[in-house]
Amino acid sequence: MQRLTSTLLAILLTTSALLCAPLATAQQTTQPWPTRGWPVSSPEEQGMSSERLARLVDFGALNDMDSVLVTRHGRIVLEAAYAPFRAGLRHHIYSATKSVTSTLIGMALGDGLLDSTDRKAVDFFADQTIANLDDAKKAITVQHLLDMTSGLAWQEGLTDAYESVMDMVRMPDWRQFVLDRPMAAPPGTRFYYNSGNSHLLSAILSKVTGRSANDYAREKLFGPLGIDDVLWQADPQGISIGGWGLHLQPRDMAKIGYLWLRGGQWEGRQVLSAAWIEGVRKADVDMRESWSRDLRYGRQFWVMPPRDTFMAVGRNRQLIVVMPKLDIVAVMTGSQRFIGSSNKVSTPRYGFGTLVGYLAAAVTSDSAIAANPAATAELAERAKAAAVEQSAPVIAGAGGMPAMAKTVSGKRWRFPSSDTLRLKSYVLELDDPQPSYEYELDGGPPGAPVGRFGGPIGFDGRYAVGGRTPNGVSAARATWSTDGTSLILEAQTPGNDDVTRVTHVFGDKTIELTIERASGFTTKVQGRAED
Repeated sequence: MQRLTSTLLAILLTTSALLCAPLATAQQTTQPWPTRGWPVSSPEEQGMSSERLARLVDFGALNDMDSVLVTRHGRIVLEAAYAPFRAGLRHHIYSATKSVTSTLIGMALGDGLLDSTDRKAVDFFADQTIANLDDAKKAITVQHLLDMTSGLAWQEGLTDAYESVMDMVRMPDWRQFVLDRPMAAPPGTRFYYNSGNSHLLSAILSKVTGRSANDYAREKLFGPLGIDDVLWQADPQGISIGGWGLHLQPRDMAKIGYLWLRGGQWEGRQVLSAAWIEGVRKADVDMRESWSRDLRYGRQFWVMPPRDTFMAVGRNRQLIVVMPKLDIVAVMTGSQRFIGSSNKVSTPRYGFGTLVGYLAAAVTSDSAIAANPAATAELAERAKAAAVEQSAPVIAGAGGMPAMAKTVSGKRWRFPSSDTLRLKSYVLELDDPQPSYEYELDGGPPGAPVGRFGGPIGFDGRYAVGGRTPNGVSAARATWSTDGTSLILEAQTPGNDDVTRVTHVFGDKTIELTIERASGFTTKVQGRAED
């Protein structure tokens, strides 16, 4: 897939003009507001180095990024997408959702719907019977939930397994599950990362606004910022998931970061209290992490006080980075990958200090500097290269189409009912010029996706993109085992961080699928060919 981002194409087209134009201050007289689209600029026009930003593009390629976007003075100076992810797709931002939930709490305060973050959390749920309700639990405030200091017993943290999260999502009422947790510590005494806190915040938003966080955001946040391509998942009660579940395009993530950078202002209107953002910048809850001792937490944000940087942070480095002193908003997305033919998984784990260092080092002035057409062109080439997937031996095998391909092509395999996978049927079309796969889902809880899904398959070591999955567009590639009897398929929904490897073993009238997700889930299912 070859793609030159519109941002960097614009940079190339304006290079010659920059050579002749007089230097202007990067801070334009009129403050740009990207409601209807981001303005773009060369880095040098905004006081940044194209050469140094090119190093950031390379850093992203080595660290499993799906995209990187940098704005300065309200203009995009760098935008790159790493194949098979591409511009115009939403990305699951995971726990960066928490910072959006926090922003909505701040808006509810500004609207007078919530009178104070000192309100006791259980007061919002007086109509529910709450287990383990002692004086300590009664003392939990909205602020404690915001700062991850509620003291509720929970197994998650920043390095622990997601035990409590998995327990919660199996429950018919997530809100009740969190409220019923026993206390592990008095509220306000220690930090412990707990997505249950964030979900209670979303439930409180529903209580005070009379609608879901998603619906409230569409009017108060997404609408004013010109964000309309949104997916926000909900729990069984219709409460928007407070701790994850929000899917946004990187450019729209940057809009939210820009609102934070501008102290809650948008197009001259105070959308969010400036005091709310100032409270984030002054966050002082020690996260007690040995790998980064300068990290602080507050209002569902991660903060690096020595660098005047605060961030919305999601699993696998979904980031909205705000650097007020440098007037920078940067967005990174990422995902896990399988390493070669092994079951080992590569995960984005670069240090926040390293990333912020790349951004800070690219700044050379507060105003425009001399154009550097060679460096600008090289930056565009690096972004162009990122969008082209390299054919690599990610999956072992001989390649090509063995005799087995013709034997199994077009067969429909049926599977017994499965509460976990809900897989009803499966078809491979391998005789076509464009090979493809199709699977059918059936049954499951209300709202579960049903129907037929799938898309094209690449057999050249690259993902073929097209078709659809329950979460978006399909990207799939495959190869045959060296003996030509089994097929190994890798499929994902770009932006959903759900890469899955499926090993097919064919019998006379049977098929066995071993399904391995990069997240760790593994299962086997067996099906039979239709007569």
